[in-house]
Amino acid sequence: MDAVLLQILNGLDKGSAYALIALGLTLIFGTLGVVNFAHGALFMIGAFCAVVVQKTLTLSKVVLSETEKTPWGTPKEIHTYYVQEWFGDFGLVLQDYSVPVAILLALPVMLLAGIAMERGLIKHFYKRPHADQILVTFGLAIVLQEIVKALFGANPIPQPAPQALQGALDVGTMIGFDPGVIVYPYWRFIYFVFAAAVVSAVFAFLQYTTFGMVVRAGMADRETVGLLGINIDKRFTAMFGFAAVVTGLAGVMYAPILSPDYHMGMDFLVLCFVVVVVGGMGSLPGAVAAGFLLGVLQSFAAMNEVKAILPGIDQIIIYLVAVVILLTRPRGLMGRKGVMED
Repeated sequence: MDAVLLQILNGLDKGSAYALIALGLTLIFGTLGVVNFAHGALFMIGAFCAVVVQKTLTLSKVVLSETEKTPWGTPKEIHTYYVQEWFGDFGLVLQDYSVPVAILLALPVMLLAGIAMERGLIKHFYKRPHADQILVTFGLAIVLQEIVKALFGANPIPQPAPQALQGALDVGTMIGFDPGVIVYPYWRFIYFVFAAAVVSAVFAFLQYTTFGMVVRAGMADRETVGLLGINIDKRFTAMFGFAAVVTGLAGVMYAPILSPDYHMGMDFLVLCFVVVVVGGMGSLPGAVAAGFLLGVLQSFAAMNEVKAILPGIDQIIIYLVAVVILLTRPRGLMGRKGVMED
């Protein structure tokens, strides 16, 4: 039982990332009908927002000490952080919490990036075949990752979690197990809570706000909503930006779990498209449910006991599940009739 609970916990953080990215993908496909292969690049850009904030907060100036000397007799260099000089001890707190602070940068950056992507490129492919959409957005994703590679280099850039959250929570003692049997890193738990909060906020926004109700109506029958005098195109553009924000925030908070690098977007993109297909194209609940389900299944498949019987199963388990689901239920778990059907 302890091994089962531990693998469920281990699958929650990756499942949370899958769910958030797949949610953004489904929002775009459900509103605009666009298969966006550049969506993984938005996840990457969000993660690099954390990198930019961390690098900015650790900028320092060098002053030569008048009293201290190095072993070679030269004046010792003293590094003073600008943020500490400007804000005192609060500046050190900002440094420590650079990842959560990066959310403040990611919100406008991701919103503008999403709107620019939709207005500048994708709007020209609304009425084109899905193959054309895949090709152009995949090309855009490659361009974006090469830009990031040129700016930040090819190596991963570690992003530390706040010191107070770098330990682990002893979950086992809370449910009756011996100490140290089931421990779970604080930040992974925070990521799961964060993902649950973002997913809840998205569904509440679509369900209970006038804007969200109009968007849902437009997803069901775009022409009728347009005939009512509502500019549904502007609302769908806003939803593209909104989906970019959701995915970007997922990248920001995932940075301490997986060090950002230029190809992380592609790594998650393919898996998250599988998640969307398993959940059902156009189904928001299906995308979230499939994200968590496949994340947990991947965690179980990574157990040494399982890999000893089926070597490499952890690399293909998601695709095997997708094959089984699509053979038995071609529309996915919660897919709607008519989506991507002729």
